[in-house]
Amino acid sequence: MKSKAKYDEEELEILKAWETGTLRPVADSAEQAKSHRAAAEATFKKDQRLNIRISSRDLKNLQARALEEGVPYQTFAASLLHKYVSGHLVSQR
Repeated sequence: MKSKAKYDEEELEILKAWETGTLRPVADSAEQAKSHRAAAEATFKKDQRLNIRISSRDLKNLQARALEEGVPYQTFAASLLHKYVSGHLVSQR
C-alpha cells in the first residue's frame, strides 16, 4: 500500500471515507459501469484508416519519440491525434 504522503487530497478523502465506513456505492452502479465500459470501448475502437504523407524527417522523429515512450509509432501517432482532437493536447504557436 502507498504511504499517505503519496496521495492527493481527493484520494485521502476517499481513503478516509473507506476506513470510516462512510463510503457507499451508488444506487445504479451496474448501469454506470456499463455506460463507462461502452464509452471506453468506443474511444479505443479503431474502425477507420488514415493514410498521410509526411516528411522522412518527421517520420524518423515520430518513431524516435514512440520508441522513448515504448509504444509502436503508429499507436503513438494515433494517440497524439486523439489527444489533439479531444482538446488534451494543444498547439504551441
